[in-house]
Amino acid sequence: MKIIAASDRAFAPALKRITSRGRLCGGAVEKSVKTILQAVERGGDRALLYYTKKFDRVSLGPADIRVTPEDIKEAYYHIRKEEGDALRFAAQRITAFHERQRTKTWMYQDNGATLGQTVTPLDAVGIYVPGGKAVYPSSVLMCAIPAKVAGVKRVAMCTPTPKGRINPYLLVAADIAGVDEIYRVGGVQAIGALAYGTKTIPRVDKIIGPGNVYVAAAKRMLYGTVGLDMVAGPSELLVIADDDAKPAHVAADLLCEAEHDEDAQVYLVTTSERLAKEVVRLVEAQVKKLRREKIAAKSIARHAVAFVVTTLDEAIDLANQIAPEHLTLSVDRPFDYLEKVRHAGALFLGRYTPPAVADYVAGPNHVLPTGTTAKFFSALSVNDYVKMSNIVHYTRDELVKVKEQLIRLAHIEGFDAHAKSAESRFS
Repeated sequence: MKIIAASDRAFAPALKRITSRGRLCGGAVEKSVKTILQAVERGGDRALLYYTKKFDRVSLGPADIRVTPEDIKEAYYHIRKEEGDALRFAAQRITAFHERQRTKTWMYQDNGATLGQTVTPLDAVGIYVPGGKAVYPSSVLMCAIPAKVAGVKRVAMCTPTPKGRINPYLLVAADIAGVDEIYRVGGVQAIGALAYGTKTIPRVDKIIGPGNVYVAAAKRMLYGTVGLDMVAGPSELLVIADDDAKPAHVAADLLCEAEHDEDAQVYLVTTSERLAKEVVRLVEAQVKKLRREKIAAKSIARHAVAFVVTTLDEAIDLANQIAPEHLTLSVDRPFDYLEKVRHAGALFLGRYTPPAVADYVAGPNHVLPTGTTAKFFSALSVNDYVKMSNIVHYTRDELVKVKEQLIRLAHIEGFDAHAKSAESRFS
């Protein structure tokens, strides 16, 4: 883990590399993804099963694609009671938070005209759950529960099964969250099936959930054919720490995010060179004690940087440029800096708010924008599962009041039919 001071010549190049991390994947990936998507669009289940066998090495028939109620029931026998209780505890917390996000249809009167918006849930949502280097039942809860809170009638879930069997924790989490359909397929072919629909998997209106670079490319290509939450990349964490921060806590938080995968990116920005050196030392020591040591060590070696700046305001400015997925403020009086943070997927304030608490039990969603997209994307929320339609109602008397300006604006733009549509009400 490198330490770079703001006065170092390496500072600007390092910052440029970090702020460019969200660039699009290469042409080879996109070419492969396009081929698979076209095959699924044309071939449906046949193509879906072909690519499932090719990439996941699992031979399925059409009747095997959907998980049965018996499969879900059996999953409960493969986990401990206290583990099920933990999933239910998290689900209750997530539900409570997202219920506060619900908005209703609203209207108001403007000199007799009625204006407003309707708020209606989507009909069908597809949740993609990765099945690679880790298992994420928490992501099942985070993606499915807001959909149910919003009122989505049909929630379908796809997840790959490289060994032919879905992890029981995923099935239990899906059952707790109220997922309506579960399919044992993943990868680009599953994204295509959700977007286009097949005989076995009816199409959805929006696809939610992270995935690898191929899944991200597939979602990007399908924008417009289907709605998307965001195109997520590797996990990220930036910790801002002052001189009083605990180095052991900071190091543990950095490793918490680094253990996701080799491409996870973690950064420290501090006003204390002493703390930076101690954190680097502790990261090197603590990583050796992790079960996912090799993954975390590669992440740290490839991407981790500790920046040393002069003031906390400089640290906040740096964070705004980087726009991290997770941002921790391990400083005195963290709420004093809250309004200065402009770009972050989620904020963790104070000495005793590890990012892991929000990953599992705090309640706010952990599906967050990455790769600098926190500058224009938000955390996943109930709003991602609804759509809003404007309401406009005018009486004849109210139309009279605005007719002159309406006609004038229509003529400015050269649309005389617009003007005549208003005039016709008074002919």
